[in-house]
Amino acid sequence: MHSDIQWIEAIAPDMVEMLSRRYLVLRTINWMAPVGRRLLAQTLDVSERTLRTETDTLRKLDLIVTNKSGMQVTQQGKDVLLGLSHFMDELMGIRQKERQLAQRFNIKRCIIVSGDSDRQLKVFGSMGEEVNQLLQRLLPEGDNIIAVMGGHTMEHVANNLTNKLASKRELLFVPARGGVGESVAIQANTIASQMAEHTGGKFRSLFVPEQVSERTYEPLLKEPSIQEVLGIIRQANVVIHSVGDAVSMAHRRNMSEDQIKVLRQREAVGEAFGYFFDKDGNVVYRIPRIGLQIGELANMEIILAVAGGASKATAIEAYMKIAPKRTCLITDEGAANLILKK
Repeated sequence: MHSDIQWIEAIAPDMVEMLSRRYLVLRTINWMAPVGRRLLAQTLDVSERTLRTETDTLRKLDLIVTNKSGMQVTQQGKDVLLGLSHFMDELMGIRQKERQLAQRFNIKRCIIVSGDSDRQLKVFGSMGEEVNQLLQRLLPEGDNIIAVMGGHTMEHVANNLTNKLASKRELLFVPARGGVGESVAIQANTIASQMAEHTGGKFRSLFVPEQVSERTYEPLLKEPSIQEVLGIIRQANVVIHSVGDAVSMAHRRNMSEDQIKVLRQREAVGEAFGYFFDKDGNVVYRIPRIGLQIGELANMEIILAVAGGASKATAIEAYMKIAPKRTCLITDEGAANLILKK
């Protein structure tokens, strides 16, 4: 059965091509603003002459403005982008790719945002906005305990949550793991605090090193203050986490060169929750850690995995082979397109 888009393409293919081209230019200006024509042409891989035709039209339609700093999208232009977003996603095949990825990974749902977060930082914000919208639909009324991981992607997610989430809900954010040893700005404790601030919720902290020796690990678990927070974490009904490249995450966690050598020898490609896994999803290394364990995800009602960028495609695909079936993946075209090409 033909979709509305297919009927439009049948009778007016030129219109569909023009709409797609013009929308892509407008969206890219919005991501990169303020941006000059030369850089924009390089990014879109078109000639400056071709681009000038499109930008002149967008300017006449009051969708963009130009000043000494470069081109920027007007409020009217932003309204057009928002209004056309779902239609254009369907036109560009994103909805179909979402269904293909969810089926391929055998998970509950997949959401793909336009762009590649490796190249356009604003794509991180788009993934964060999708998380916010998804939580608004999925979170039950009443008490919710949300366990969150750290990382740069999670920092963007935190910045895009809104106080609408707290409507008829009591939100308590907790770090899914300890995080002393990495940059304070992206520690799970900090992310939990930011999410609470943006939503009007509350948070609890877990002040313990993520990597500790086995000798240190056991006594820490007996500390009453740590036991209390760990108890709350295990009562969480929601977890939000990311997936990272194995070697990049090893460096971020200040792992030794010997440990990194082991990861390379065992062909680790990705990491989540302190577990490193190869391309087939086999766990090849695990660091001693205090907090949520990957096996405990099965008890969660809502599981959101947020990761994008072409550089993370292999790590995402590997993790999804061991991810709980209730997982909702929020990613971008950069990662999705590479995964679907395989």
